[in-house]
Amino acid sequence: MAVASAAPGSIFCKQLLFSLLVLILLCDACQKISLRVPSHLQAETLVGKVNLEECLKSASLILSSDPTFRILEDGSIYTTHDLILSSERKSFSIFLSDRQRQEQKTIEVVLSARENKAPKKRHAKDTALKRSKRRWGPIPCSLMENSLGPFPQHIQQIQSDTAQNYTIFYSISGPGVDKEPYNLFYIERDTGDIFCTRSIDREQYQQFALYGYATTADGYAPEYPLPLIIKIEDDNDNAPYFENKLTVFTVPENCRTGTSVGQVTAIDLDEPDTLHTRLKYKILQQIPDHPKHFSVHPDTGVITTTTPLLDREKCDIYQLIMEVRDMGGQPFGLFNTGTITISLEDENDNSPFFTETSYVTEVEENRIDVEILRMKVQDQDLPNTAHSRAVYTILQGNENGNFKISTDPNTNEGVLCVVKPLNYEVNRQVILQVGVVNEAQFSKAANSQTPTMCTTTVTVKIKDRDEGPECHPPVKVIQSEDGFPAGQELLGYKALDPETRSGEGLRYKKLGDEDNWFEINEETGDLRTVKVLDRESKFVKNNQYNISVVAMDAVGRSCTGTLVVSLTDKNDHPPQINKEVTICQNNEDFAVLAPVDPDGPENGPPFQFLLDNSASKIWVLEEKDGKTAILRQRQNLDYNNYFVPIKIKDRHGLVATHVLSVRVCDCSVSSECNLPAKNLRDVRPNVILGRWAILAMVLGSVLLLCVLFTCFCVTAKRTVKKCFPEDIAQQNLIVSNTEGPGEEVTEANIRLPIQTSNICDTSMSAGTVGGQGIKTQQSFEMVKGGYTLDSNKGGGHQTLESIKGVGQGDTGRYTYTDWQSFTQPRLGEESIRGHTG
Repeated sequence: MAVASAAPGSIFCKQLLFSLLVLILLCDACQKISLRVPSHLQAETLVGKVNLEECLKSASLILSSDPTFRILEDGSIYTTHDLILSSERKSFSIFLSDRQRQEQKTIEVVLSARENKAPKKRHAKDTALKRSKRRWGPIPCSLMENSLGPFPQHIQQIQSDTAQNYTIFYSISGPGVDKEPYNLFYIERDTGDIFCTRSIDREQYQQFALYGYATTADGYAPEYPLPLIIKIEDDNDNAPYFENKLTVFTVPENCRTGTSVGQVTAIDLDEPDTLHTRLKYKILQQIPDHPKHFSVHPDTGVITTTTPLLDREKCDIYQLIMEVRDMGGQPFGLFNTGTITISLEDENDNSPFFTETSYVTEVEENRIDVEILRMKVQDQDLPNTAHSRAVYTILQGNENGNFKISTDPNTNEGVLCVVKPLNYEVNRQVILQVGVVNEAQFSKAANSQTPTMCTTTVTVKIKDRDEGPECHPPVKVIQSEDGFPAGQELLGYKALDPETRSGEGLRYKKLGDEDNWFEINEETGDLRTVKVLDRESKFVKNNQYNISVVAMDAVGRSCTGTLVVSLTDKNDHPPQINKEVTICQNNEDFAVLAPVDPDGPENGPPFQFLLDNSASKIWVLEEKDGKTAILRQRQNLDYNNYFVPIKIKDRHGLVATHVLSVRVCDCSVSSECNLPAKNLRDVRPNVILGRWAILAMVLGSVLLLCVLFTCFCVTAKRTVKKCFPEDIAQQNLIVSNTEGPGEEVTEANIRLPIQTSNICDTSMSAGTVGGQGIKTQQSFEMVKGGYTLDSNKGGGHQTLESIKGVGQGDTGRYTYTDWQSFTQPRLGEESIRGHTG
């Protein structure tokens, strides 16, 4: 089994011996602790550590029966001076006492000196050596940090039971030996004593985990590696310090007693949960120091208020000099100090007040948007915040709304302005009562004063001035009717002189008359119409037409008013409709008609829709809701344009006839309809004539034929000398489209008679040949084409003589070639005209 060595204990005064004897008689034995230590112990050496809480949890008094040993609160046992132990055991007692519960306990501690036996070497013949698991075990070991030596310092010894019979060599490894920090520990290979070479800082290394080894001379290991834990005992070598060098807290003024201000925290690098890190807080000084407003909880560091009298207006910042101390606040504990700043937040606990109790100012009448007074206030709360910014209110005297008061954001002054004209003739002075409060609501703190509104009186004196005419009211409405004729008079706008309260001496002039409906009488302001008043004019809005009028006095001062002519509606416009309609047969076989009546609602719908008799055979018109109608085909029509006459009446019977252009298309929407332009000419035959119209046309034609026949008969009976021989029938031209002559026509038999004194009657119709009374088909065709055989006086017609160059006195006959060259081009023209016609 391994053996651990321990350190020395503390010294007690001899005066306590008597009290110890009394405690021995009264205390109950709790437990017995045995410790094996080296025979020689130096002063201030750690002997061992016992668990005091297992015996008595809340011990208020810890004493040792032997003054050679000192007991700490955590159970550590130290020697007070050098001690040499004999081979006999040494024992002493630890006394524990709880004064509150009146309990006493005792712990007996027995120290035994370690024996040093001469080691034996293992011989080679001892081959039966085996490892033992139970005889090789660790013993707790600790080392005080910051030890002053002397170094190397013995800390522990390990031994193997096999060393009783054989020579065993010891070695160690781990951090502090062959790892960082190097060469901190070493072991004597023959004795197993472990030494420390220098002091250790527990804040850097809390413990070291080493392994011990036991081997024979030939390198055989009879034991398993031994885990060695060397714990570094804490020394109170670090003073606590505040986490923040400068800490600032805020708290509202006038807060209640016990209000939490904030919590300070400190850091101690020593071992946690020990007396070395048990911190206590306290306030050393308050600046300013009177009265005391703050306290701190010693364990938690929470700062609270002790009075409700924190007033920012008296002191807005406090400083606390605070101390933090370890060892539970004992005088020998380490400590540090810090400064805590506490800033008071402003509350609206002070009402604003006027610097003066009353004010007097003056302003000229009829002036507006003019500043007449500035009022100052004082407020003890924090400037430029809602707690000190003023809000002014006119409490009395502003029933007519002539004044407005506002706050200047830069100076916090109340600015009083006139926003509505004042009349000297009505009031010569106005007395206002003005109040002031803050933007923020008044604080309801216990020590705050009762909130009151500060008020003051403002007397406004009104100064008289010579003013121009007044246009009152600014807008005047007169009634008239739609269609009011030109040249009629209407009552115009009237202005007054405020000094005389009459309109005498004023002159009027138009400023605005958009459609120039009126002319104005400069002296009276009355109007005369120069146009018929039309309610449906684009210049009329909501049945009203506006005229702007200016009234001026003798010195040029003026005012402006508006005259509104309100027009009552008259039924003078029939319903109107869009005259182009499209029916897309792929979508709907009808069109919706929606007429609009420019007149008012009382002269508009419901509408009545009527179709013409001729159109009703093809179309059907269905009324829907009195405002619209549906135009539908009786049967599917060809894709074309159609003209449909329709009549629309309003509710009072005013009718309008419209001819709709209806397009029937092979489309889905009207925008896709695209009919050829020539179809517009083909539309009109769709108007079918009635039977009476056809009868009238037939009778007219018969009557015309009778007249023409009568004229022909009268002309034929006249006695006229023949200009052609008896065989004229054989010499007539035959109408033909062929270029060659007929069988009976030859060049020899085409001749014209020589003109003699028996001149033919030229008064005959243009259908006669050469002025003779014989009418033939050939001569009729020639006249229709615009040509005759003979030239007429000024007739403008071309003749054969003019073509051939033969005068009237020439006698002879025309050849066939001459006749053919004259007739064929003209017959060709007639043929072309007939085809194009």
